[in-house]
Amino acid sequence: MINSHIINFIKKYELQDKTIIVGFSGGFDSTCLIYALNNIKNQLNLKIIGAHYNHNWRGEIAKEEQENCRKFCKKLSIEFYTETAPDNIKKNETEARELRYEFFERVQEKFNTNIVFTAHNFNDNAETLIYRIAKGTGLVGLKGILEKRDNYYRPLLEIPRDEIENYCKENDLKPNNDNSNEDTIHKRNLIRHDILPLFEQINKNTICAINNLSKVAQCEQNILDEYIETIKNDVKFEGKILTEKFKNLSKNLQQKIIYDFIYNSDVDYDYKLIENAVLFLNNSIENKKIAKFSLTQNTFLYIDSKTIEIIKTETKNDNVIEIKDLKEYEFNDNIFEINECSEKVNRNSDETCVKVDLSEQKELYLRTRRDGDIIQPLGSTGTMKLKKYLMSKKIPQHKRDKLLLLCNKNEVLWVCGIGISDKIKTKTISTHKLQIRSK
Repeated sequence: MINSHIINFIKKYELQDKTIIVGFSGGFDSTCLIYALNNIKNQLNLKIIGAHYNHNWRGEIAKEEQENCRKFCKKLSIEFYTETAPDNIKKNETEARELRYEFFERVQEKFNTNIVFTAHNFNDNAETLIYRIAKGTGLVGLKGILEKRDNYYRPLLEIPRDEIENYCKENDLKPNNDNSNEDTIHKRNLIRHDILPLFEQINKNTICAINNLSKVAQCEQNILDEYIETIKNDVKFEGKILTEKFKNLSKNLQQKIIYDFIYNSDVDYDYKLIENAVLFLNNSIENKKIAKFSLTQNTFLYIDSKTIEIIKTETKNDNVIEIKDLKEYEFNDNIFEINECSEKVNRNSDETCVKVDLSEQKELYLRTRRDGDIIQPLGSTGTMKLKKYLMSKKIPQHKRDKLLLLCNKNEVLWVCGIGISDKIKTKTISTHKLQIRSK
């Protein structure tokens, strides 16, 4: 039954003839999934990749499980890819989830596919709903685990855990026995071992009942989404919320917009967080403040006079590249290009491609900003602090450390894509053409 169920699932989403990455922990669920896919891969012309992420929480045991997964894939002639988390990561469920999905993003790029199967099952969905209810979810949260979301597919979502375990026994499979699954310090285990049995004292079909609640919530949410889609389109632009449009919404619609915004950003949330976020945004609008509201340790809601967006703190790139040759230079997600040019130019109309006079500049470096940086704005006779310059250009604070700078020591000659220094403007004939573009 599981084999045929997965065949129907693949046909439903038209995934025949594709490369499929399988999140393979080596437990019952993922072992069942990857074994079943191996059984049907020739029938549907599939290429299967087993992807294992060692969270590095349990030392030698985790290494043994990692090796078991490798051996299992080798036995089935399935290609296997694995990574191990760094030793210094924080050991909590939220961090583990974020690292795991970052891993899946890298695997997709490596194997040139956008299909990832995870082994969430019928019981997992019920446990997820209980967790979200306890945290204070809304209608969106009651939808539970979706069968498909973005590049992630869950073909076992309608299969109960006991049926998966029976499949493994029938096929003489020996999954990893993760002893951390018994530790109720983890919330999911607490729900599975202690809370669900109490629910079943009220209704022995609790898992089915909760999954039916999930389906009802999905239906109700779909109706609601259709109703407010035009409002969302009016309020959002290029993935950001327009501040002025948001300000004019009713409080209920504001909460709905922010709720969906946070939910779609994979941030762990509850009603109080949404309520506080909306209150914060309205206070910021009223007081005309540029501000950010913490959603997690590294994730924030950012608001200015134009937009509201979700930002993440990133490690600043402090590398320095010396410009010696006329060629392309890669820096972060940008490509900087410098070429000779001999043209008379009055004014640069496109700040991503500028013609300048570098005849008096002997040393040139690419880097990000530092304390003490100065710039002589175009048309000015004196210098000013780079920070003040960027503020005058209305560059949001969280974007300033990402800007690429062409410098001579601590003096900025070009804030790439933003503006040039008066010191390199063309007075008669340009000597060089500078370009900045995304990779």
